[in-house]
Amino acid sequence: MHSKLTPVEKEWNKLLKKEEQFLKKRRIKKESSFNKMLEEKIPEKLQQTLDVAFAKAFTLIFQKGSGIIEKTYKKEEFEKAYQIHEYTHQVRQNKKSLRTFSKKAEGTGTRNFLLSGVSGVGMGILGIGIPDIPVFTGMMLRSIYEISMSYGYKYDTEEEQFFILLLIQGAVSYGTEIEVINRELNTFISTGKLPLNDDGTRQIEKTAGCLSGELLYMKFLQGIPIVGAAGGIYDAVYMKHITEYANLKYKRRFLENQKKINKEEGR
Repeated sequence: MHSKLTPVEKEWNKLLKKEEQFLKKRRIKKESSFNKMLEEKIPEKLQQTLDVAFAKAFTLIFQKGSGIIEKTYKKEEFEKAYQIHEYTHQVRQNKKSLRTFSKKAEGTGTRNFLLSGVSGVGMGILGIGIPDIPVFTGMMLRSIYEISMSYGYKYDTEEEQFFILLLIQGAVSYGTEIEVINRELNTFISTGKLPLNDDGTRQIEKTAGCLSGELLYMKFLQGIPIVGAAGGIYDAVYMKHITEYANLKYKRRFLENQKKINKEEGR
């Protein structure tokens, strides 16, 4: 007879299916006819300008801005909620107590996804494109911070910042690139070892380049008053991709840890 799967094992199997679904959707990048129409209108140096803007936003927030972001939510409440959920799960060890963590994380992701849409559209109506990047980056990191705390992880060490940057890069990548990044993230989750080319500054540049490449056409459009509202909507679209992937990776970390705990305790 087959042994009965534990709640953690059941959630692990569901997670693997969701990860595969996410990767499958991003194996091939579909070229947008709308982007092709805008291609000739894009200023030659816009890509480089966006690269610099995203890199500066990441650097500023990591060095000085996390405290500012923390003022937009109640960090202590997230920490207390995690402790309560963790204690409840250790006592009950059932499906319901286990899913409390992901339910909390998914709720924060949905809220920030909606806020980014409102912000992007508002700035698009005003014709604000590139200046929206620090706002979008701040909201993106806030969402990831809240997800990480929902699963009991910190976000303010250099190691965790590298993990977050790699996660964002993966969320907006396609084909073999996302496959490679996904494996690197999973290796870190399993072993605690980051890629050998662990360099925070270089990773900021790589992540900034991926984001600017994906958002190039939309940020150009967002810089045109009124019409830019359509470009601003894509802040929410990409926020959804990023928070969905962040949820998968942090949940994987959490479940990996729960499996180790169960093994040590003979469950």
